[in-house]
Amino acid sequence: MSRGKSPEPLDFFIWTVEDVGLWLEEINLGGYRQVFEENSVNGEYLESLSMFTTEQILRFIRRCHMKWGDFITLCKELRRIKVACLKGEQEVRRPWWAPSCLSVVFVRAAKRNRQSRVVSLKLEP
Repeated sequence: MSRGKSPEPLDFFIWTVEDVGLWLEEINLGGYRQVFEENSVNGEYLESLSMFTTEQILRFIRRCHMKWGDFITLCKELRRIKVACLKGEQEVRRPWWAPSCLSVVFVRAAKRNRQSRVVSLKLEP
């Protein structure tokens, strides 16, 4: 992912802390960028939010000083990205940190990963 450019939605589970900050700006939650950076919230962490218990969600909200409405917006935007991935509306591409010689391998793995995410997304309440 090139620095300073908006992160690609399909890749949100491999976003860096910086990518998450750029995305927060994009969805009008930029006020939380600094606190997310301080708490090292990356794409993998965002991906795991859907599996958090109520206690973990409340702890996250307190730690990030989030308003409930903003947390709901964050969850809706994550859901929107997951649905776009399911519908195949996002391109599969290699992450910025992967060597170009692994492009084909990464794209195949990402497509398999997308299919496994379909199963987990359908199981969510």
